Amino acid sequence: MIITVAGFKGGVAKTTTAVHLATFFQRLAPTMLVDGDANRSASLWASHGHLPFQVYPEGQAMKYSRQFEHIIIDTGARPSADELRDLVGGCDLLVLPTNPEAMSLDALLQTTEALSAIGGMYRILLTLIPPSPSKEGAEARALLQEEELPVMNASIRQTSAFRHASAQGRSVESVRNSKMAKLAWLDYERAAREIAAAAGDRHD
Repeated sequence: MIITVAGFKGGVAKTTTAVHLATFFQRLAPTMLVDGDANRSASLWASHGHLPFQVYPEGQAMKYSRQFEHIIIDTGARPSADELRDLVGGCDLLVLPTNPEAMSLDALLQTTEALSAIGGMYRILLTLIPPSPSKEGAEARALLQEEELPVMNASIRQTSAFRHASAQGRSVESVRNSKMAKLAWLDYERAAREIAAAAGDRHD
């Protein structure tokens, strides 16, 4: 199974999503994360050696891909129309993370407009949802549903646990003594199960 994580805007938890999807799928079968972002954020995250899966730069992915059942691809921000077409054609499911800020939603809508012309299967994952009493997450979901876009039921809460995980070179569920880290991992578990089901549907 090949899952690609992409977005038109930085700061929407794209790499965080790729890392935690890879963590989930590694529990099911050998998984690698392909770091296709020029910033090499996933490779930097992995440099501490505590992630449970292998990370390879894009240029080495073909060499190692046959060793893995699942491949998660972290892409660069703001892909061109041609790059987006290639991304859609090269995976089982395209995942588009977005936070609920207006600028991020505008960038997401540009992406979905391009995808409507290209075709292909994708899901939108709401990330960095602020805690109550903020209504940003609910309002963003309502907007996407009104546009009849495939927004996922799962969403990812905003928490400093992800910063701690990145700084330690771990996935968030292995951050110790943090209730929020456990809750954040549950968010990504729900998202990953939903993604697995959607990508599996493509093979039926």
